[in-house]
Amino acid sequence: MQTVPSADGTSIAFEQHGEGPPLILLHGGSSPQYWKPIVPRFAEDYTVVIPHRRGVGESGDSEEYSLDRGVEDVRAVIDAVDGEPVLFGHSFGGLLAIETARTTSVEKLIVYEPAVLVGEYREQADLASQMQARIDDGDRRQAMKFYIREVMHGGDIDDLDGWLAEWPPWPDIVALTENIARINRAIEQYRLPDSLDIDAPVLMLTGTEGPPHLQDGIRAVDDALSNRQLVEFEGVGHGGPTEAPDRVTAEVRPFIDGEENPVPESGD
Repeated sequence: MQTVPSADGTSIAFEQHGEGPPLILLHGGSSPQYWKPIVPRFAEDYTVVIPHRRGVGESGDSEEYSLDRGVEDVRAVIDAVDGEPVLFGHSFGGLLAIETARTTSVEKLIVYEPAVLVGEYREQADLASQMQARIDDGDRRQAMKFYIREVMHGGDIDDLDGWLAEWPPWPDIVALTENIARINRAIEQYRLPDSLDIDAPVLMLTGTEGPPHLQDGIRAVDDALSNRQLVEFEGVGHGGPTEAPDRVTAEVRPFIDGEENPVPESGD
């Protein structure tokens, strides 16, 4: 484990696996362990770098948090690694990757269902406050269940407890409840610009079973970009990189390696 100071002095930890050009994986509302199925698929050819988000894992924390602060943390890790990296972000990590790539030089950008809220959903979003109300009532587990129902399942699942019983991060993820509530505040405050000035090629990934509001968000990001590809995975949900690591890798590898015109599963 290595650490680097962010702009405000907070210590940001990051793991490194393998050797080669840097591939930085940014986790969303889960822990850095989210990327465990992906690491061995790239570590033979790349230096896979996994930052621990501020307040998670081995990283330090601060009383205040914002999207800008999260971007500063990612920049600090980029400055600490050797070479211009490929950024691959999932969910909130995808939003961090997008915002980092707007102001920092990266080789390529990959995002799986970035946490971008648009339209009426954004105007009415109150996930953070509803989580906080449950936290204030002393029920952190219910706050996390509420988050998972909304973000992983679009608010619609018949047997959440049964699903959670088979979901590896549960119940350890309850420890991140307060941290996840605050990143949702940052997500709800973010407004996608009409155009995203990102020089690097962008690969966007989504699943047909992901929550509708994040499918709307990634298509809005698609409209805001110029140099991009969009790939949709049939039958895959919001946890695509861990649900279907082989299928995701089969799309990501050609994109990173520079193979011309990879054939997507679907999309354009």
